[in-house]
Amino acid sequence: MLMKKMLLLGCAAGLLAVTGCTTVNTIENAQKDGQRAMISDQRVITDASLGRGASLVGVNTVTTPGGLLKVQVELLNRTRTLTRFAYHFEWFDAQGMQVNNVLSATIADQLEGGESKFISGLAPHPGCQDFRVKFIETK
Repeated sequence: MLMKKMLLLGCAAGLLAVTGCTTVNTIENAQKDGQRAMISDQRVITDASLGRGASLVGVNTVTTPGGLLKVQVELLNRTRTLTRFAYHFEWFDAQGMQVNNVLSATIADQLEGGESKFISGLAPHPGCQDFRVKFIETK
């Protein structure tokens, strides 16, 4: 009787162990039509203290159907701690002249430790052909 209980208990433990091991199947599009065209860029300015913890992964730009320049910047917090920062987009016309824009406010944000985040900006009008984004660490 004791042997039967031990055998039954062993089978139950084995069954639990087998069902605890699951795999995840991932399905994705083979054509990858939506691939990002990320580039490293020097139009992103960070202060020295923020640059030690957060790093630029890449910059992606696209022109919207309305002719506006849209910019997406990916940041990565390389530390284990929360990093607070503020950012501001500046826009430039085809001749490199800065376009004054009251809509481009300084925005406060944060990155958790190890987090990656996308920051986006949209040019205020179609005449904007280039940009600069500034990041500064806040407390």
